Amino acid sequence: MTATPGDHTVLIVDDDPRLVRLVREVLTAAHFQVLSRTGGEPAIEAAAVERPDLILLDIMLKDLDGYQVCRRVREFSDVPIIMLTAKVNEKDLLAGFDAGADDYITKPFSSKELLARVRAVLKRARSEAPSGDEATIVCGDVRIDLARRRVSLGDRPVYLTATEYSLLHALAVHRDQVLLHEQLLTEVWGPEYTGDMDYLRSYVHHLRRKLERDPANPECIVTVQGVGYMLTTPAAPPFGGGT
Repeated sequence: MTATPGDHTVLIVDDDPRLVRLVREVLTAAHFQVLSRTGGEPAIEAAAVERPDLILLDIMLKDLDGYQVCRRVREFSDVPIIMLTAKVNEKDLLAGFDAGADDYITKPFSSKELLARVRAVLKRARSEAPSGDEATIVCGDVRIDLARRRVSLGDRPVYLTATEYSLLHALAVHRDQVLLHEQLLTEVWGPEYTGDMDYLRSYVHHLRRKLERDPANPECIVTVQGVGYMLTTPAAPPFGGGT
């Protein structure tokens, strides 16, 4: 059964009451249940006790920053987390990915963008993987169990956010095929992301850091220069290279 917005609870974590009020109005009008906290420690407690379906987390908080909150939440929960920030660059993206964030929204943002991002992340979080004979894909030391949504590197399990897993899943189900940049952006994030090439590049870079023995010389997720990316399996020798 597909969940409706009214079934989803969103936790807003921001110390700006005007932004909290605006986001609450937008989400409530779209039939989401909304909780809010102004500090990092109360947000962590709410994530544990209230078990929201998604967290909108500001980076700049008075007690803990958003990265610290994200890391603490990741110790006990896989809840999707969207970081709110006044500006975003590759360094910010990687810091958020390291902490376990799923997406970013740059302030100021429109109601339309906010709802699109929230819905897209929730959709990725609940997406179902195929099962059957092709449910496990192996790429060198990387093992992708599509049926159980589990990834391992050798004997070690690898934690991926919902967005990271969705990107890997898209590459895995089209293994040994080149996926265009625009195709990946549309399939994983949605059509409104088709121009965000730096976004895709940052995600691939971070995914390689988790999965590749030498991220600078990837053997699993390879680049086809100017075209896109491909996940290679042993039967098909890789070509291309890094970003």
